[in-house]
Amino acid sequence: MKILENMNFPHERDLYGESGLTLKNCTFTGAEDGESALKEASDIALENCVMNLRYPFWHDKNVVLRDCVMTDKCRAALWYSSNIEIYGGRMFGIKALRECTDITMKNVSVNSPEFGWKSHGIKIDDSDIESEYPFFEASGIKIANVKLTGKYSFQYTHDIVIDKSVFNTKDSFWHAKNITVRDSVINGEYLGWYSDGLTLERCKIKGTQPFCYCTNLTLIDCETEDADLAFEYSDVNATVNGNIVSVKNPRRGSITADSIGEIIITDNSKYKCECIITVK
Repeated sequence: MKILENMNFPHERDLYGESGLTLKNCTFTGAEDGESALKEASDIALENCVMNLRYPFWHDKNVVLRDCVMTDKCRAALWYSSNIEIYGGRMFGIKALRECTDITMKNVSVNSPEFGWKSHGIKIDDSDIESEYPFFEASGIKIANVKLTGKYSFQYTHDIVIDKSVFNTKDSFWHAKNITVRDSVINGEYLGWYSDGLTLERCKIKGTQPFCYCTNLTLIDCETEDADLAFEYSDVNATVNGNIVSVKNPRRGSITADSIGEIIITDNSKYKCECIITVK
């Protein structure tokens, strides 16, 4: 590999189409305000580099980033690229990852609205993510030991496995399919509406009106807090350790809990309740 060290690349397409390149302690910044520094590149590695200009990695293949910083001026950093590995560092530009495939991230700090949209094959470990609208229409995601802070998370996603993570979010997993969450904490309102095949195992769930209009919903040994008007019009099989504030008009299946503050079955329900509700 060709190695470039301690250099700055401020111009438009400075390293366009490069292949077999390693950059160490380099910067991408300057009054020239160049864009797309490494567009259409392949087999490239960057170590301890600072990206301060827009669109550096578009249509790239085989990219490794170690301890690199993408500042808030590094907008739309990784788009339409594949086989990306990111270890350490920060991703602080808006729309930092979109329409990419086969992404591995570990020990990364992310602050990026609209992060991970329409991407496939994402593996994230031991990272912090702050994003208003993360992972829209993404798929094939594996997450472990991740702290996520945001709002509208994982909407229209499918095929996701999440372990030992903490999410502070709302309206998460709307219209999501084939999602498994294990040993995690989810703080947020209106969890999982319109989902299909959402499974939560040994999770703590906090927030109002969770799990409405769901199909194939499964809760295994979970805990809830402030969960009122839960399971409305849902097909559900749930075992809850502790209390549910209230359950309203579940459609079918079974719900078992240590206690339920109120069970609301109304005459004007759209569907007849065929759900077995058991208080231990």
